[in-house]
Amino acid sequence: MTPTIFAATQSFNPILPATNEIIYSVLSFGLLFVLLAKYAYPPVKAMMANRTAKIQGDLDSATATRTEAERLLMEYKEQLNESKKEATRIIEEARKTAEVLRRDLLARAEDEARELRLRNDEALRIERDRVVGEIRAEMATLAFDIAEKVIQVELDRGAASALIDQFLSEIEATQS
Repeated sequence: MTPTIFAATQSFNPILPATNEIIYSVLSFGLLFVLLAKYAYPPVKAMMANRTAKIQGDLDSATATRTEAERLLMEYKEQLNESKKEATRIIEEARKTAEVLRRDLLARAEDEARELRLRNDEALRIERDRVVGEIRAEMATLAFDIAEKVIQVELDRGAASALIDQFLSEIEATQS
């Protein structure tokens, strides 16, 4: 059977193309493949390599940035802890200083109060002695005047004053 007779006896198959079409299609595809491999593939390959390098660089940069951020975070945390410790130390120091100042002021106030009491006691003693002296002098004068009136004789004021002072001293001694 010849191919013409074979083709004539065969019915038309829409899926299987003609042989010459297959040959032209294979040659066209081969030529297209060679042209694409020679002219289109290197730029695409370079673009892909550049893209890969860029992505890798971005990943490396992101990793470095993350590492730096973590380091800075740790550094800030350490600084924050140090600041908290410093603040605690300053507060404690201020508390101690305030306590020392409070004690000092309290001691100073107590000293001033004690000194004021001593001065007041001394002033009171001096005033009492002055008043007692005045009363003594007044009593001596009154006693002397009474004695003169009773006796109707003028007495020696110095001797009478000494006698009255001795009498008042004896009275004070018995009261103490």
